[in-house]
Amino acid sequence: MGLYPEIEPYDHGMLDVGDGNHVYWETCGNPQGRPALVLHGGPGSRASPGLRRYFDPAAYRIVLLDQRGAGRSLPRASAPDTDMSVNTTAHLMADLELLRAHLGIERWLVWGVSWGSALGLRYAQTHPGVVTELVLTGVATGSDAEVALLTRGLGNIFPEAHERFLAELPPDERDGNLAAAYHRLLASPDAAVRERAARAWTDWETAIIPAPPGSVARFRDPEFRMGFARTVTHYWGNDHFLGDGNDEGVILRDAHLLTGVPGTLVQGSLDFGNLLGIVWRLHHAWPDSELVVVDEAGHDAGAAGDEALIAATDKYARGDTGV
Repeated sequence: MGLYPEIEPYDHGMLDVGDGNHVYWETCGNPQGRPALVLHGGPGSRASPGLRRYFDPAAYRIVLLDQRGAGRSLPRASAPDTDMSVNTTAHLMADLELLRAHLGIERWLVWGVSWGSALGLRYAQTHPGVVTELVLTGVATGSDAEVALLTRGLGNIFPEAHERFLAELPPDERDGNLAAAYHRLLASPDAAVRERAARAWTDWETAIIPAPPGSVARFRDPEFRMGFARTVTHYWGNDHFLGDGNDEGVILRDAHLLTGVPGTLVQGSLDFGNLLGIVWRLHHAWPDSELVVVDEAGHDAGAAGDEALIAATDKYARGDTGV
């Protein structure tokens, strides 16, 4: 089993979601098929064409979007005057509801990768009856513990890279919230300061999350690098706008709200997020979920992960929701 063939959208557009934002969306596959929503990672990445290939195009009506500030959506987060205060988890979920209404969809499967998995989980928890199934990979929940691990804890594993990461910050900002400190640098009126901060941030991400060459190559694009760094530090520096004072976060706390929603979690055994055990705990707190662990794989679960993801979407296309 491999990825489905490459396909092109049969429809696309820019949706006015308010606050001066217009979100790019596209639909692929079968216009009469089972609706499926694809949520990209980051925050601040984009919906790449490869994400279309996890679905049988004859069975699914596949909906992709670039989240606020990302990809083809406007205004871009890379622009220094873009207002990031109207780019929060609540805004993104409201955008999903506007898009669902715009496309005339009653309910849909939600597929998410990395940050997209956290967004999909919270969307399902707070919009009961809208999500038919969840298919998630490189699972994240947006907790303080995950941010602390990714910005500081992994410094013990990658000490040289972490030293370079810290060196870009003023000395008095190296002991606090590192994502927030970087976000302040990315808001500097000095373009050179902003560029150095964006490069330092993406260099650290590349060091801790070994990824396919295409994923690393995107950071060579100055506009993408800036928009990505500005968005991810905005979210990570603000508890992903999910904060409630609970280190484990609201998504794990509210796992019981997923009862009745079938889900598949595909996780690489060497994904550093596993060091916290959050995916395992999420699975055990969510009785309708299935956990597929891919041996010797990282945040990108590789070819074996692709097979597991396609097996999941094929299963749900058949109406098989058993786990």
